[in-house]
Amino acid sequence: MWVSAIVGMSTKFFTCTLAVLYRGKDDRGNVQGGPMYVIETALSSKFKPLAIIFSAAGLIGCLPIFQANQLTQTIREEFFKPSGLFAGNETLGNAVVGVLIACVVAGVIFGGIKRIGLVASRLVPFMVVLYLFAGVLVLLKNIAEIPGIFSLIFYDAFTGQAVVGGAVGEVIRTGVRRAAFSNEAGLGTEAMAHGAAKTKEPVREGLVAMTGPFIDTIVICSVTALVILLSGVWENDGLNGVSMTTMAFTHELGGLGKGILLLCILIFSITTMFSQSYYGTKCTGYLFGTKWKKTYKYFYISAAVMGATVSLGMVINLIDGVYAVMAFPTMISTLILAPRVMAEARRYFSTL
Repeated sequence: MWVSAIVGMSTKFFTCTLAVLYRGKDDRGNVQGGPMYVIETALSSKFKPLAIIFSAAGLIGCLPIFQANQLTQTIREEFFKPSGLFAGNETLGNAVVGVLIACVVAGVIFGGIKRIGLVASRLVPFMVVLYLFAGVLVLLKNIAEIPGIFSLIFYDAFTGQAVVGGAVGEVIRTGVRRAAFSNEAGLGTEAMAHGAAKTKEPVREGLVAMTGPFIDTIVICSVTALVILLSGVWENDGLNGVSMTTMAFTHELGGLGKGILLLCILIFSITTMFSQSYYGTKCTGYLFGTKWKKTYKYFYISAAVMGATVSLGMVINLIDGVYAVMAFPTMISTLILAPRVMAEARRYFSTL
């Protein structure tokens, strides 16, 4: 994940610079950014299938099924099971949570990008600061053990079971997949967001975008990993994803840690669903025209209910597969157009 984040800072600079440098227009004449418009505007018509492939994959890849799944899992484990609510009928409980999530998301996404931006820009910084506060408390509490944890990370990465079944295979694949999911670098979704920025300096937007993988994966994900390893809960069988993280924070900080984490999970899941809906509607507008955006939003909301009721493994396999399809057109076009980004970067830095 660390290596992927460092590489991701580079790919995000290039993809997001291109998204501003080569913006296109939708069928209503509105300026739009994203890999599909970069491909159509900057490359010849023979590359148009890449833009279509990216947009088609984006319709599925941007659905909120992972976020809905993890939020539902948290509510089920922390509220339903202790209270006995929906005991013996877990599917019904998941469906109820899914419907509630869909209602909250619908209330925001039908207000358009301005409402999405307004809500997310207020909630996300608060979430990051709160999460880091809790994480740093755990690290300070166990500061003497941190060097040993880093030794464990590097030792297991290159020895024993990691080499036999992981360092050249599953561990690397999992790390790359999870890093890409956390920071979106190279997938193209991030370029759609930065392509909407009100700026005339593509390189400056690319530099801003570079901070994303560092904050998301180097800082936030590392804090999460250290908390889990320091707590020792990673050695328990049967724990995965958000359940393991919740237990780790609860183990280290008690009720305070659990409360902070549950609030952060709620904010993260909901705000991510807001932004993902924006990506999906942009793909819809490119493929079918802007008049179909509202129809996609209804499909998007229904997918939140589906995500709440299916297994985590099914969700991860679907999203990872579609993300891989999205990455190919994005990175092919970025590699072809990289010299133009470098030329623009030299121009930009020469003016400072």
